Amino acid sequence: MVESTEPGQDMSEIQLTSQTVFQGKLLHVKSDRVRLLNGHESTREYILHPGASMIIAMTDDKTITLIRQYRYPLNQHFIELPAGKIDPGEDPLDTAKRELREECGYIATEWRHLTTLHPGIGYSNERIELYLARGITQAGRHLDEDEFLEMLHVPVAVAMTWIRDGRITEAKAVTGLLWAEKLLNGEW
Repeated sequence: MVESTEPGQDMSEIQLTSQTVFQGKLLHVKSDRVRLLNGHESTREYILHPGASMIIAMTDDKTITLIRQYRYPLNQHFIELPAGKIDPGEDPLDTAKRELREECGYIATEWRHLTTLHPGIGYSNERIELYLARGITQAGRHLDEDEFLEMLHVPVAVAMTWIRDGRITEAKAVTGLLWAEKLLNGEW
């Protein structure tokens, strides 16, 4: 057993075998056998995900656009930031622009990539590209036929109280709103 590692030591695991457990429309579940740093073998089960783009859409200097939608796995409604899956071969910024138009009916004149988030590193390769959108104008909403959501315009300060009070619990929205607060306060 390895009790500790040297600072900066490569702790990569070597894939020995790989098998698809499930292939769906969105998720691809794999089960791999790997060789560990100590020479032993283990199993890694994980989900391949195409990635997503998420948008902090500022309608003015203090107001953010949120969406409220039903999420089947938890059987409840959640307040989130506009976001969507990256299509094969699609640039993440193009995804952000498409999703902002589809979900909110907005186009933006100013776009800034803020960061890349990894929401499930223990079980998924999913990444979420976070963008700030400003200079927003209405251009007509185009929801997918199986997409139902409510759009909310909320001061960032109010959204932060919703996080504190447990009204916003969805992790990527919490992270995005913390980014928005830091940006508006001139801290980042």
